[in-house]
Amino acid sequence: MNLGALVSETRNPATMWLDEMSTLEMIRCFNQEDRKVPEAVEKVLPEIAQAVDLAVVALKAGARLIYLGAGTSGRLGVLDASECTPTFGVPYGRAVGLIAGGYGALLKAVEGAEDDVSLGVSDLQALNLTASDMVVGLAASGRTPYVIGALRYARQLGCPTAAISCNPDSPLAHEAQVAISPVVGPEALTGSTRLKSGNAQKLVLNMLSTGAMVKLGKVYQNLMVDVKATNIKLVDRACRIVVEATGAQPSQAEAALAQTDFEVKPAILMILAGLSAVEAVQRLQRHGGYLRAALTC
Repeated sequence: MNLGALVSETRNPATMWLDEMSTLEMIRCFNQEDRKVPEAVEKVLPEIAQAVDLAVVALKAGARLIYLGAGTSGRLGVLDASECTPTFGVPYGRAVGLIAGGYGALLKAVEGAEDDVSLGVSDLQALNLTASDMVVGLAASGRTPYVIGALRYARQLGCPTAAISCNPDSPLAHEAQVAISPVVGPEALTGSTRLKSGNAQKLVLNMLSTGAMVKLGKVYQNLMVDVKATNIKLVDRACRIVVEATGAQPSQAEAALAQTDFEVKPAILMILAGLSAVEAVQRLQRHGGYLRAALTC
């Protein structure tokens, strides 16, 4: 493949004199280019919705959502996966991020790791990948061998798959059940795909994981009702969520949370349905953890 022909590798005529611009001119130029990112993402919203629905099926079945990429793309996948547990209470290990070269590559590039087709396969095999797991491959270029090899293996195994890339009709797109390809155009700094391409991938990942968690009942209204209160800030947030959802006084919310080990959903149910902590937990269990369903029964 001629890498220089990829959209993400071509030169941007609007930034040809980047090194001669004043600081403000340069920053304004970056900002103007960044504005193109949400417009590109808007064009692939149907594909993102398809990926959300696939992720919901996998997670509902007790399987995993696995992100896989190299360099910036890999780091973004690891970031999104790592945030699912504290934000949404997803059990550790159910949202997984893999990066070419291993977790050491998060801080220091592991040269050549992304060029090994078999490495992506072996990383998935090390996780004991099953056909129920969903695998999402990320590569701005859409041609990273590590990601292509992994997606091909996952598809052969029967896994639901999605590919996120920033070049149209990329080899990676052809390896996945759902291809998400926001084309953001040439980077402000030629070939630096941590810029617009990275921003686009982050927006897509935000929608994918957050959308899936909403569908899984981890959100009530627009509140994070499965948040894990593991520090002072999150304990305070849990209390504020209960207050917002119920209209209760902070002292009442704190009292309910104290009885539920700071689990937000049963605390809300206790206040709104007049239940004990045990009764609230049992009702939630009967409704699969969906708070709205538990409140309307």
